[in-house]
Amino acid sequence: MGGDTALVLGGGGLTGVGWEAGMLYGLARAGVDLTTADLVVGTSAGSVVGAQLTSGLLTPQELYERQLGDPAGERAARLGAGLIARYAVAMVRSRDALAYRRRVGALALAADTGEEAERRKVLEARLVSSEWPERRFVVTAVDAVSGEPADFDRESGAGLLDAVSASCAVPGVWPPVTVGGRRFIDGGVRSATNADLAAGYARVVVLAPIALGSGLLPSPAAQAARLREAGAKVLLITPSAQARKVFGRNVLDPARRDPAARAGLAQAAEHAAEAAAVWSA
Repeated sequence: MGGDTALVLGGGGLTGVGWEAGMLYGLARAGVDLTTADLVVGTSAGSVVGAQLTSGLLTPQELYERQLGDPAGERAARLGAGLIARYAVAMVRSRDALAYRRRVGALALAADTGEEAERRKVLEARLVSSEWPERRFVVTAVDAVSGEPADFDRESGAGLLDAVSASCAVPGVWPPVTVGGRRFIDGGVRSATNADLAAGYARVVVLAPIALGSGLLPSPAAQAARLREAGAKVLLITPSAQARKVFGRNVLDPARRDPAARAGLAQAAEHAAEAAAVWSA
């Protein structure tokens, strides 16, 4: 499906949620309102931001302000070195991307990561609506058994909360999510942004809290380049050195969301002119 404008919101933990919210507010404050996008693609953290953004119930400023303050009562998780090493081993042992996703899915299914219902409650508290928006909003996930990508939208039959919960199911950290009798894991297992889903759109802005790819995972820059080769005007924005410093070592720590949001707001000024050139062309 083609269209005019697409906003791609990549994954990146709670710091990614904060940074994207700050970036969106900062650009809007500079006169570039990305909330008008015809298509929004959300992966993991980006699915949370996208669901709030497309609800029509929050302005960019309100979305930003939701990230600020003391995250009392929110549980911190961690992508530890041991788990990252297991991802790396899965990649080395996989002949292709599908095989890699199957291995990571098996890892997620075998891990003791708590109750699925409890994790849904956490994500439900973050959303302002459980209804799919009228505009096209695509939430990415991966089938934990087959390794096949899943792109949820209002026509998919999945509820919005189910889709977002699945997209945020970091393997080995949070439990896989059941949708329609199948188990799903984080959409970032396929790609940090899944920006290829914006193919056919004329103007695309990609916010990518995770800038790198690795082996079988295409980088945001590579996906943006392919969109440009197909004729789209594309702006890829990744965290500045200062923002990365603020993120710290644990992107799943709720206490880092506030400073990450402030870093995104500060960084937005650096990209306002180029964002306007793409969005207003």
